[in-house]
Amino acid sequence: MGIFDKIKNAIWGEAKAAEAPATTTPTTAGAAPAPSAPTTPAASAPASTASPVDIASILDAAVKKSGQKLDWKHSIVDLMKALGMDASFSERKELAQELGYTGDAGDSAKMNIFLHKALLKKLSDNGGKVPADLLD
Repeated sequence: MGIFDKIKNAIWGEAKAAEAPATTTPTTAGAAPAPSAPTTPAASAPASTASPVDIASILDAAVKKSGQKLDWKHSIVDLMKALGMDASFSERKELAQELGYTGDAGDSAKMNIFLHKALLKKLSDNGGKVPADLLD
C-alpha cells in the first residue's frame, strides 16, 4: 500500500467512524433495526461514493485530537502528523514519486508545496470534499 492510500484510508476511516455513532443511535432505539445491521456494511460502500467525505472537518478533528498545533491547510508535514503518520523526508519523497513530482527531491520546500497541492487535488478526485481555496 502506498503513502497516498494510507492517507486516504486514514481520512476515510475517520469519516466512517464519525458516521458510525449516528448510525448506531437509531439502531439502539428499538429491537427491530438489529436485523438490518448486516445490511449496513453493504449500504456503507455506496454511501461513501454517493456523499463526499468532508476532508476539512476530518482533518480539523484529527488536529484537535492530536493536541498539537498543526496547520494541515498549509503544510503536508502537519497534515500527515494530524493523521498520526510518519512525515519524515523519506516518506514524503515516496509520496512525491506516487503523485508524479518531477522536481528536485532535494529541494524539500518546493516538494512540500507540490505535495500539499497534489494530495488535496487527488483526495478531491477520489471523492473528498476539499475547500475550494485549497485547490487553487
